[in-house]
Amino acid sequence: MKVRNYVLVTGGYWAFTLTDGALRMLVLLHFHDLGYSPVSIAFLFLLYEFMGIVTNLIGGWVGARSGLNRTLVVGLGLQIVALLALTLHRPTWPEVGSVAFVMGAQALSGVAKDLTKMSSKSAVKFVAGDSEGALFRMVAALTGSKNALKGVGFFLGAALLAWVGYDGALLAMAGLIAVALVSVVVLLDEDIGRSKRKPPLRSILSKSTAINRLATARFFLFGSRDIWFVVALPVFLDDELGWSYQGIGAFLAAWVIGYGLVQSLAPQVLGRSSGDIDAETRAAQVWASALAVVTIVMALAVAFDVGTTIAVVGGLGVFGAVFAVNSSLHSYLILAYSTGDDVSLDVGFYYSANAFGRLVGTLLSGALYVVGGLSVALWGSAVFVVLTWLLSLRLPTMNGAAPRLSGGRVTA
Repeated sequence: MKVRNYVLVTGGYWAFTLTDGALRMLVLLHFHDLGYSPVSIAFLFLLYEFMGIVTNLIGGWVGARSGLNRTLVVGLGLQIVALLALTLHRPTWPEVGSVAFVMGAQALSGVAKDLTKMSSKSAVKFVAGDSEGALFRMVAALTGSKNALKGVGFFLGAALLAWVGYDGALLAMAGLIAVALVSVVVLLDEDIGRSKRKPPLRSILSKSTAINRLATARFFLFGSRDIWFVVALPVFLDDELGWSYQGIGAFLAAWVIGYGLVQSLAPQVLGRSSGDIDAETRAAQVWASALAVVTIVMALAVAFDVGTTIAVVGGLGVFGAVFAVNSSLHSYLILAYSTGDDVSLDVGFYYSANAFGRLVGTLLSGALYVVGGLSVALWGSAVFVVLTWLLSLRLPTMNGAAPRLSGGRVTA
């Protein structure tokens, strides 16, 4: 694949990511200001996450059959529709109707997000070729830069809400996506990632043991983050600590930007960039255990009110750094385990598990906060991290040998 095509795919993904982060913060703060409960706010994002499960499965299959450019164009177009639809909402609507309407618009945004993500992440495999060291570096750079931009988006969403209001922010973001969409339609080649064969629909669920185990670990990893991140933390900062919208947006932005920077530097943090599957599998196990320790310590500090503000701000900073390395290792391993023309299928399946974890984490974020505040949410996160570590111990290694293929996939 031409480097120009990769740049266009990545640029489209970056533009989308900026608006995705801004939209998340915009909706959360706007509807919290309207008096919606944490559980109601969590429901606003449920279809967003649920559609990610379906979209990644089907989108990977469509991308393999028709090319990644089509999935990217559809994703960007749907995001524009979702943003414009949200401008139709009015604060005077009944809460039940408002929640249903916003859930529907967020569902479109969820489809858009995962089509663009699957397209750009799959494209990395075609650029890196057979060089595993390059694959690790490139996926770390793409994932890290994406999350840094999403962090900027968090701040942008909060700032736009304060500066131009809810509708004005939505229109500005729709304009940005429109520019990216036109660039992709005009300049992007049409055959990126298209499989030489036409994989059947049943192939979306036919995976190797390695990919199944990694996807399950990914489910709990991202569920552990969203349990405290999506609803519990912003509401806690507003209700309990009295932070301003700009302060909440800036903190979450700084957290995600820092998390993204650590992700992009994961090969350097690990002290290597060879992309050896066995070495990175063992690293995933070690770093998952480290994340479990950090989360448990943080939950204890908040539960016993030991410097709560410091525990939240500082502890989540440490959590973000360790989480970033875990995430980067997983993002490398899914591409390392995937081979041949089935890359987009395997990546789609993997990110479907990712989206399922985020859906469960989002629901638990609101529910656990209602039950016992941020403390209970952090204990829920700790349980998910421990399960991530236990599943990571089951990831297969190759014992230094080259991976064997079964149906175009890596097997132990």
